[in-house]
Amino acid sequence: MKERMNELIDIINQADYEYHTLDNPSITDQEYDKYLRELFEIEEAHPDWVREDSPTQHAGGKIIDSFVKVSHKIPMMSLSDVFSESELIAFDERIKKEGITPEYMCELKIDGLSVSLLYEKGNLVRGATRGDGTTGEDITHNVKTIKAIPLKLKEPVDIEVRGEIFMNKKTLEELNEKRKEKGEPLLQNCRNAAAGSIRQLDSKVAASRKLDNFIYHLPDPEDYGLTTHAEAIEYMRKLGFKINPNNRLVKNINEVLEFIEEKGRLRKDLAYDIDGVVIKVNSISDQKKLGYTAKYPKWATAYKFPAEEVLTKLKDIIFTVGRTGQITPNAVLEPVIVAGSTISRATLHNEDYVKEKDLKIGDIVSIRKAGDVIPEVVERKIERRKGTEKDFVMITECPMCRTKLVKKEGQVDYFCPNDKCPARHVESLIHFASRDAMNIDGLGENIMEDFYNFKFITSIPDIYNLNKHSQDLKRLEGYGEKSVSNLLEAIEKSKENSLEKLVFALGIPHVGAKTAKILASKFETMENLENSTLEELVNIPDVGKIIAESVVNYFNNTENRQVIEKLKEFNLNMNYLGQKVVEDESFTGKTFVLTGSLEIFTRDEAKEKIESLGGKTVDSVSKKTSVVIVGANPGSKYTKARDLGIEIWTEEEFKDKLESK
Repeated sequence: MKERMNELIDIINQADYEYHTLDNPSITDQEYDKYLRELFEIEEAHPDWVREDSPTQHAGGKIIDSFVKVSHKIPMMSLSDVFSESELIAFDERIKKEGITPEYMCELKIDGLSVSLLYEKGNLVRGATRGDGTTGEDITHNVKTIKAIPLKLKEPVDIEVRGEIFMNKKTLEELNEKRKEKGEPLLQNCRNAAAGSIRQLDSKVAASRKLDNFIYHLPDPEDYGLTTHAEAIEYMRKLGFKINPNNRLVKNINEVLEFIEEKGRLRKDLAYDIDGVVIKVNSISDQKKLGYTAKYPKWATAYKFPAEEVLTKLKDIIFTVGRTGQITPNAVLEPVIVAGSTISRATLHNEDYVKEKDLKIGDIVSIRKAGDVIPEVVERKIERRKGTEKDFVMITECPMCRTKLVKKEGQVDYFCPNDKCPARHVESLIHFASRDAMNIDGLGENIMEDFYNFKFITSIPDIYNLNKHSQDLKRLEGYGEKSVSNLLEAIEKSKENSLEKLVFALGIPHVGAKTAKILASKFETMENLENSTLEELVNIPDVGKIIAESVVNYFNNTENRQVIEKLKEFNLNMNYLGQKVVEDESFTGKTFVLTGSLEIFTRDEAKEKIESLGGKTVDSVSKKTSVVIVGANPGSKYTKARDLGIEIWTEEEFKDKLESK
């Protein structure tokens, strides 16, 4: 009888492996059920014979009182996220700067729950959640119910592996059908369903949810004589783990981009949800050379697919005052997770935007957020209206200072004309210190608001007088000798910025970072820019009448001139330190796209040279693109440019045009 029990365990475990891991069953469902029923009967008659790796242990039945905390010997680190082709190329270039020519393993980023599995002598002894990366929770009782996770490996090794527990789309549909029949709340999505299932105290609940698993990481591959991630994946496959068949080893970043494009197209056809692609350097020695930041491995990153839409309720519309006095309506939303972050606010831009979308307070709306871009309201769901929604009404007074709003002819935005409006003033100070402006590290939004309320900073020049308050700052909660010293050093360092940073920081209406650079390059000094004429400004490419008038009006304002004079007294640099723009017919006014691996220039160098000759660079190809510059192994951008009949230069041709100047 015991011999038969052992035989049945081997038969059923092999069948589970073939069905859940290989997707290639060798026995029928009827045979499987017959063997499993026979095994249950033997174990029921002889409970002392039950083995830990028996397939009956997948059925659940264990109930625990609470989840026990466990420590990860090797931290389970999260990955840095990237959202665009240019960020991926920058990731690749950072690796190449270390003298590495990388191969990459591309893996689908499963939308589930990370898990660590620990085996001793080939037997599963612990399953744990990621937790905070250092400490997780013991979920062994639920992990054992997942048939894709082997209770016993094909070799008696001591090993830890990591992967993702998830729920298939079809499983979610079936579960929700049953829950609907019972009048139970529906499970919202596969990820939440998987996470909720794995955190059940009763393992029978987890077993009923039919969870699945892929293994994708071996924390200590060198201990097993492995030299690449691909070898580690294959080793784990041989041990009996389920590996995602969509993994692909590629030779360069262009093949990474092709993989992302391909999987993005096929995403909806997969049996499970994915929210991106994970890219890992294949060589273990290269991984060690690259090392880690405090939070992430430098040898891996996760590309997140753009654009995800979810539904939520528009609870209210409130109004904010920007640094230029512009009044912006903002949606107050019931908090909802979009593209990995919780969203409770979204800009509605202006009155016309709200009216065009026919938004009412109380509407159910769809929200979209691509990467780290500000979330937007896509549309209202008119079929969800109940008749209790409230119409949107544009305000006529500033919400902060009650000054009557103005709207210039031909413009869509309303403005608070009060230069002394406190909200407008704080926003201008925050903008001045922001990263794209003067880049004063340690002087972010919340700190600036505190310093404004404490009267330490009430004007732009006050920033450069902050050292006079150093003793007062050290007495504030959260500020010590080191943090105050670092802040004052950052303020001092900002004095060395090139002119375009200061021009952008001043907050001249309609002058963004790119326009600020064009102006700084053209006029070279603050004095020249201050004295520029409307005619001079209008004749500069990409400036135009509205921007030109804004610049002239700004410098005609006595108070603005006084601010600049005070900044000069604090020894801020007033000169353009970058490469001067020289107009050239091959570049001036043209839009360029870079694609493929550049070998002569880095991307930043190529962009700088294009801009120095009057051109500009963008990330995507469209009918407005003038030239596409292609490096080695160009991807879909090259194909699109060719289809649209856009002019194409090789990197050599680009270099020749630069040298002919």
